[in-house]
Amino acid sequence: MFFPVSKIFWLVAEPLTFLILLALIGVVLMFTRFWRAGRALAAAGAFAMALLFLTPVGVALLLPMENRFPPPPVDLPAPTGIIVLGGALNQSRSVARGQATFGGDGERLIAGIELSKRYPSARLVFTGGSGNLVEQTIVESTGVKKFWLDMGVPPDRMEFESRSRNTWENALFTRDLLRPKPGETWLLVTSAWHMPRSMGIFRRLGFDVIAYPVAYRTSGDSSDWSFLRPAFERVPLVVLAFREWIGLLAYRLTGKTDALFPAP
Repeated sequence: MFFPVSKIFWLVAEPLTFLILLALIGVVLMFTRFWRAGRALAAAGAFAMALLFLTPVGVALLLPMENRFPPPPVDLPAPTGIIVLGGALNQSRSVARGQATFGGDGERLIAGIELSKRYPSARLVFTGGSGNLVEQTIVESTGVKKFWLDMGVPPDRMEFESRSRNTWENALFTRDLLRPKPGETWLLVTSAWHMPRSMGIFRRLGFDVIAYPVAYRTSGDSSDWSFLRPAFERVPLVVLAFREWIGLLAYRLTGKTDALFPAP
């Protein structure tokens, strides 16, 4: 139930969609006897869109998440395995186009390859099925396996979990697949903005992992705060930040993480 509810909720709660709907309702009401309320709604929607998409609000919301878990030291001893979370490959589009198609988090898969070369004895595990509410037959792990094979990863190095639809199921099904033992060291590879929620979930399930953040959306320097950044670059940051903060709250309220904002 959690998975479909979260998908349906986001269809309406996504900031750009919500604010456009708010402004449109306001415009419609302006032609009725509720014109004052309509004018207020339209103005509020327009002002909120200007504030969110023309200023560095998205950066301010993303930076705390991306900086929450630093990368591990370069001299980290060889881990037992490397877990790469899904969400990097658009499998439906990849199938349609006949080639691997990535979103903004393709670095997750690249990092998996790099780490497997750095630690040749470590197990390389990918976890990700279908996050589509309607289409469940096209799973991400299928495309990732093909991509990794094309990149030269030996087939006997790879393991896949293909049932998960969200981060909670990523952690749950991967734990059940790997059955980690005390004293083992596992690296968790996911996007930096997604790391706090992911770490909280793995901890909640008793699976001790080491954060390996990748796919940063911010630079971490003064360039992030420039007002000259075009709006089309700001919109994805705002949408992503709102989704992840809402996700952190929802997962905490439903007992799926060990803290509202998990820390190292």
